[in-house]
Amino acid sequence: MAKVLMKGNEAIAEAAIQAGCRYFFGYPITPQNEIPAYMAKKLPKIGGTFIQAESEVSAINMVYGASGAGARVMTSSSSPGISLKQEGISYIAGAELPCMIVNIVRGGPGLGSIQPAQSDYFQATKGGGHGDYHMVVLAPATLQEAVNLVMEGFDIADQYRNPVMLLGDGMLGQMMEPVEFSAYEGRDLPPKTWATTGYDGSRQRNIINSLYIDPKALEEHVQKIYEKYKAIERDEVKVECYNCEGAEIIVAAYGTTSRIVKKVISMAKAEGIDVGLIRPITLWPFPYSTFSEWADREHVKAFLSVEMSMGQMVEDVRLGVDGKRPVYFYGRTGGMVPHPDAILEEIKRIRGDV
Repeated sequence: MAKVLMKGNEAIAEAAIQAGCRYFFGYPITPQNEIPAYMAKKLPKIGGTFIQAESEVSAINMVYGASGAGARVMTSSSSPGISLKQEGISYIAGAELPCMIVNIVRGGPGLGSIQPAQSDYFQATKGGGHGDYHMVVLAPATLQEAVNLVMEGFDIADQYRNPVMLLGDGMLGQMMEPVEFSAYEGRDLPPKTWATTGYDGSRQRNIINSLYIDPKALEEHVQKIYEKYKAIERDEVKVECYNCEGAEIIVAAYGTTSRIVKKVISMAKAEGIDVGLIRPITLWPFPYSTFSEWADREHVKAFLSVEMSMGQMVEDVRLGVDGKRPVYFYGRTGGMVPHPDAILEEIKRIRGDV
């Protein structure tokens, strides 16, 4: 299949459609507006439904309803909009419903800016809503990877009956790259026998719910969900290790920041400095064991987490390294993007060269 030059947001939307998404509920906010615009144009032509809700709160609860009926459904927003969806996301996780949520992150806190950022990491990976729950969080670095992860993300959501978030940023949403929509074979998924598709007496009634008045019953429900999370942590970790063999300094970065780091690695090599990259593709589940394994290598002297934030993923990097090597941080925030020269300078400072 030929490659097509597309803007990131539109590629994400098309990938969702090709993955079988036929319901989209959202509300406009920069820099992800091309996703609902694309869905508004395309879905009605293929028998799907697009609704611009009156608010982000309404949109996420529409997602709850459509998912409860067994539909493949998606919503998208950017940072402040995702904040408004948090209660609904917790409800969806508590009710064990699958859905895809896209966050094209912008600078914060508050309304912040419309420029790219990675400052929603805590919100996405630690549970921005209330209660004990997790989303699977996928962090693409290229548009092709975004397309692939959207398609697989719907399957992950269905397999585990859990919300999945694609965490991008303003650069990923607005850049243009060639992408290919090759046939995705998909996972062998069980039928949605739990869905509320109408009761005709041929089966037990299905009830979609996250309310448990009896504390013992709620504890049992949460413990059951956490057994599912253990399976996700065991089977769904995705990570890229780039140029780590022989590397003195290993940089941790995800998303578009990791692309900048790959440029830094080539710059460092030209100066005789060996630098590697560990790129988490799943931010949850996080690849703790990968960091632990590389921290055991004698040639690795330190780790550096580079982020478009004031330092969030660095906490998970420290947990993975577990004190075996020093862990440093370099970040820009507010919509500012780390520059390769500044990252290389930080690497030299860690080495003691400056």
